[in-house]
Amino acid sequence: MNILGISAFYHDSAACLVQDGKIIAAAQEERFTRKKQDASFPINAVEFCLKQGGIKTSDLDYVGFYDKPFIKFERILETYLGIAPNGLRQYLSAIPIWLKDKIWTRANIRRDLDYRGPVLFAEHHESHASSAFFPSPFQEAAILTMDGVGEWATSSIASGKDNKIALLQELHFPHSLGLLYSAFTYYLGFKVNSGEYKVMGLAPYGEPKYTDIILDRLIDLKEDGSFRMNMEYFDYLGGMTMTNEKFAKVLGHPARKAETQLTQKEMDIAASLQAVTEEIMLKMARHIHGLTGMKNLCLAGGVALNCVGNGKILREKIFDNVWVQPAAGDAGGALGVALSIWHQMLGNERTTNGKDSMRGSYLGPKFEEEDIREFLDRQDIPYKHYDDSELAPAVAKELQSGKVVGLFQGAMEFGPRALGGRSIIGDARNPKMQSTMNLKIKYRESFRPFAPAVLAEKVQEWFDIDSESPYMLLVAGVREDKRLPMTEEQKELFGIDLLNIPRSQIPAITHVDYSARIQTVHAETNPRFYAVIQEFEKATQCPVLINTSFNVRGEPIVCTPEQAFRCFMRTEMDTLVLENFVLDKKDQQPLEEDSNWQEEFELD
Repeated sequence: MNILGISAFYHDSAACLVQDGKIIAAAQEERFTRKKQDASFPINAVEFCLKQGGIKTSDLDYVGFYDKPFIKFERILETYLGIAPNGLRQYLSAIPIWLKDKIWTRANIRRDLDYRGPVLFAEHHESHASSAFFPSPFQEAAILTMDGVGEWATSSIASGKDNKIALLQELHFPHSLGLLYSAFTYYLGFKVNSGEYKVMGLAPYGEPKYTDIILDRLIDLKEDGSFRMNMEYFDYLGGMTMTNEKFAKVLGHPARKAETQLTQKEMDIAASLQAVTEEIMLKMARHIHGLTGMKNLCLAGGVALNCVGNGKILREKIFDNVWVQPAAGDAGGALGVALSIWHQMLGNERTTNGKDSMRGSYLGPKFEEEDIREFLDRQDIPYKHYDDSELAPAVAKELQSGKVVGLFQGAMEFGPRALGGRSIIGDARNPKMQSTMNLKIKYRESFRPFAPAVLAEKVQEWFDIDSESPYMLLVAGVREDKRLPMTEEQKELFGIDLLNIPRSQIPAITHVDYSARIQTVHAETNPRFYAVIQEFEKATQCPVLINTSFNVRGEPIVCTPEQAFRCFMRTEMDTLVLENFVLDKKDQQPLEEDSNWQEEFELD
């Protein structure tokens, strides 16, 4: 039984292939087209999935789409009618796209895939819930999904048991935790649907001074986590922006223009938003626990990428166990709808063995050693080749000497986090490594924190967490005995001035509030990355490395060896590891920007 899941047409288009209930392959379209958050039909991702499964389109039994376009179109029409004559400009820009393309999704899928079989649709939050529960390690669990908006739902709570999911309650548009966060993202001068990570990273530099204003004026929050937004302050119903002048007035400051200097006020607003978000997430979690009485919680939807909020739910011990879908955003809907067809619609059994079925989320393209060698030789690129037993010690030695290493090995990750397959890694003990990576490698804002990759069995020796975090979706504090005391002078500092104060034995991954977004690395899912950290620990007694995604600001994570080499040459990375091939920057010739080279990258 071959089931293809698709998400498309909004942001983060993706495809996933499930064969006889097993997740075979999944990838985002952006990795192939190099257009960040590409919303187009994921034809390249589909082709990869089919190739990985050894099948053609004609072998597919079902194709599933991750939401229901007609219901979404109904919501858009009702919204416009409800605010008319306001919103005419937005209406005139949106409706032609719907009438021409989006409501014909079934026909478009059949045309683009040359496919004649059944095309099925799941509701948006049903796909999220399925992506959260069905691959989870739990036989039964409560399910919480939170994002911007699907058809009408913006958050949902459900229960999952065996091979069935039962929806319990929904929160409906326009009242949305995802849209609330996006509205503040816009107000703070960052890009909606991608800058939310920046707001979360900025929050610890501020004080939550605006929390009462948000709760008193902007939203009406109930004890069960449901809330109503005061739409007088928001413009996304009928305007072309997320917030309006009244929103700016209540916060006492106009919206920040993109790329301008950040002030303490923006940091305090970010801290206030994050505090409100965490309070809503905690109230929702307590409510669903009261409704279901279950011990396990599964999370998905774009808000589930708020790893600070996830960590708070875990620490509050509302549930015994928390599992978050690594592709929690819309890309994961492709996986969710495919598994929903297999379990929910077709009634196939589901059993768990205490481990999730995501295979470490290493579900994307993988490249053979001979193909990499052919590429390097064809381009006359100098390299050293290491046997498997030699590779990890050699890479660990590079890291120990303070070098920044691009690590390209195994299958590409599915989801927004690099987990050792397409990563840039460095020594977490180096106090200069955060600024070096931000300014010379990633070319992004200096305040952005980096995540630690730590050997799974050593995580509790370094961090205040009592569970695994393989997908970098839980935040926890650095252990007290690993922290460094601050001087009286340092204690007087606040805001961005805190950035350059070493706060622990692993300062490069310790945020200003002593927190870290943790990835536990496991030998069974990524043995090569595990071996590198293990060798680094042998030399340094530290089982922790910096791990950030292999890309520069504004570009998707690299997919192919060519893209990895290009990124390596255009940044100040020191070393590139392509499977067993190790490239030293000092040995390389400057990258030639000729047309053939460009075309080779684009085609691959």
